[in-house]
Amino acid sequence: MVRHVILWQLKDELSQDEKESVKKEIKSGLEGLKGKVPGIIEIHVHTEGLASSNADLMLDVLFDTEASLKGYAVHPEHLAVANGRVRPNTKTRVCFDFTV
Repeated sequence: MVRHVILWQLKDELSQDEKESVKKEIKSGLEGLKGKVPGIIEIHVHTEGLASSNADLMLDVLFDTEASLKGYAVHPEHLAVANGRVRPNTKTRVCFDFTV
């Protein structure tokens, strides 16, 4: 199995209300990919970090294989969320993929 972890910071120009709305939209969109994208075993978006956090959101996905992770990256359902909700609202992205 492969775990895919992403941390994002939202754009500074978003108001606090906009940030909360964007976090809900990203969470809903990404978690909604389970059952649509082959190979996803579990998918969670965490939006309520502690004050010590320096990221606004965390994506944690467990895939059955590395091939599934690669397929996810180009899957149209994933790209719709990434291009429609995530990329327009984030300023930084850090990724760590590893075998479980």
